[in-house]
Amino acid sequence: MTTSLQDRHKIRFAIKVMSWIVFLIILVIMFYLYSQGYITDKQKLQAIIKSAGVWGPLLFVLFQIFQVIVPILPGGVSSAIGVVIFGTGWGFLWNYIGICLGSFLAFHIAKTFGRPILHFFFKPETIAKYETRTTDHSRFSRFFALAIFIPIAPDDLLCLLAGTTSMSYRRFMIIILLGKPLSIYLYSMGLVSILGRLLPLGIF
Repeated sequence: MTTSLQDRHKIRFAIKVMSWIVFLIILVIMFYLYSQGYITDKQKLQAIIKSAGVWGPLLFVLFQIFQVIVPILPGGVSSAIGVVIFGTGWGFLWNYIGICLGSFLAFHIAKTFGRPILHFFFKPETIAKYETRTTDHSRFSRFFALAIFIPIAPDDLLCLLAGTTSMSYRRFMIIILLGKPLSIYLYSMGLVSILGRLLPLGIF
């Protein structure tokens, strides 16, 4: 995969524009749901979710998969939205499935296309900040596991970066499956708690 620096800038700009468009659409949808009382009324929220059938969870899982590869919202916000819409239990489950699948896909994309794929999503200085850790693969595996378990770095970049190392699919899957639950729970419930204090949420 060989592209000029100018092409990479154009692609990164297009991804940013697309991310902002999707972000604004999400804001409009959330504002509409809030203004109509769906977010503050548990029964109304459950009714609209039930009317969506299987499409509600499916579309949210697909969104989370996309969100891992092309971050649209700040870390944890999309997880909090899942809990707000689907409730604590189901929200956590759909978050977990979507984020894990997205992480696997990002890892596979990097395994397939190699390190140049990183430059389509991130600035060179951002990549350089973390790629020095890949020189020692055993140390990178430990750092990656810690970063996934207790988020201390951008997961989207690290999943792609891990795909450019010798890390196996098996090791990556174990780290993601075991490390994600805590971070998803802490992020989503923490933000929901903050939102609950700022807004009269009546969904729990």
